[in-house]
Amino acid sequence: MTDTRPPAFDDQAPAGPATANDERRRDNVRRFPCEQCGAELEFDIHAQSLKCPYCGFAKELTTDPDAFVGEQDFAGMIDRLRARHAEKREQPKGLRELRCTACGAVVSFAGTLASTECAYCGASLQLDGVYDAPDRVPVDGVLPFIVERKRARGNLAAWVRSRWFAPNDFRRRGVEGRFNGVFAPYWTFDSATATHYTGRRGDHYWVTTGTGKNKRRERRTRWRSVSGAFRRFFDDILIVASGGLPQKRVNALEPWPLARCRPFNQEMLAGFLARTYDVELDAGFTLARAQMDDAIAAEVRQRIGGDVQVVNSINTRYDAVTYKYLLLPIWMLAYRYGEKSYQVVVNAATGEVQGDRPYSWVKILLAIVFGLAAVAVIAFIASHR
Repeated sequence: MTDTRPPAFDDQAPAGPATANDERRRDNVRRFPCEQCGAELEFDIHAQSLKCPYCGFAKELTTDPDAFVGEQDFAGMIDRLRARHAEKREQPKGLRELRCTACGAVVSFAGTLASTECAYCGASLQLDGVYDAPDRVPVDGVLPFIVERKRARGNLAAWVRSRWFAPNDFRRRGVEGRFNGVFAPYWTFDSATATHYTGRRGDHYWVTTGTGKNKRRERRTRWRSVSGAFRRFFDDILIVASGGLPQKRVNALEPWPLARCRPFNQEMLAGFLARTYDVELDAGFTLARAQMDDAIAAEVRQRIGGDVQVVNSINTRYDAVTYKYLLLPIWMLAYRYGEKSYQVVVNAATGEVQGDRPYSWVKILLAIVFGLAAVAVIAFIASHR
C-alpha cells in the first residue's frame, strides 16, 4: 500500500531528546489522527463528519445524545469567575509554544488562538483544555461550517461584480487570495426587561392667523404628559467576543442560523483556525445591554406616539439574564489592490459576503454630475409649466 501520509520534515524541525517540558507540551495539544493512514483528520463540510484528506477515511463525529445547547445563568457564572480570579489562578496569555506530536516541530499559539495548523507538516493542532480551563467560560455550542470553500468563492465573485462604484479592472479580474476558515467566539444574551417611562407627547395642529394679505396658516403643537410601563423579552442578542476581528464587517454577517448550533465538540474544529474570547462575559453583557437600551428607547417613543416626543426618563430592570458561548464559522480572505490591503469575510453558514473594496472616484464624480444634471432638468421643466 502506498504511504499517503504527509511528510514529517524531521530535517527541518528535529524533535530532539524528550524532556519533561516536552511531555507537558504534548499533553496540551490535541490531534485527530486518521485510523487508516495516520494523517490528520479534518472536518468535511459536505459530509459533516471527520475525513482524511489523503486516504479518504471518514469518521462520524462523537456525539452525546444527552447534550444540548442551552441557556446558562449569567449571574451564577459571573460569581464563579470572580471567585476563581480571587484564587489568583492565572490563564496563560501571550505566546504559547507547544510541540507538534506528528513531526516534533514547536508550534506557536499567539493571543487567543486555540486551533491552528503545523507549518511543517500541516497537522491540525488544538490547545487541549483551553475551552474548559478553570478561569474560562466553557463553550456551549458550535455552528459547523455549512458553506464550502467553492461556494464561498462563487459568492465572493458575485459580490465583486455587484460593486458598481469599484474600478472596472477590479470587477473584471475579481479577488485573488486564499480563504481561511475561522471559528469566531460569540456571546448571546437573553433577558426579560421591565421598563417604566415618562415623557411628553406633541400633536401638531394648524390655525389660521391674520386677515387680508397677512392671513396665513401656522403649525402649532399641543403637548401633554405621558407615562407608561411595559415588558419586553430579548432573545439571542449577539455580541462578537473577539477584538481581533473586523467588527463592522462581522456584525453585517448577521443573521446567523443559531438553531443549527450543536453542542460543543472539538472534532468540528479540526482543520480550521479557532479563537477563544478576549471580550469577557460581563463586558459582553454591557455591549448587549446597550443594544437593548436602544431598542427600548425606540419603543418608548413609539408608545408615547404623536408627531414629536420628549422622553424625560426611562428606567429598566433586567431580569432572568442568560447567556451562551458559541463558536460561529467565518471564511476570511485578505487581498491587495494597488498599494492597499483589503479584507473580506463570508458567513460560512449562510454565504453572506461583507468586505472592503476599492472605489473608482471617476465613477463617483460622474454619478454626482449626472445627479445634479437630473435635478437641474427637473427644476427647469417644473419652472416652465
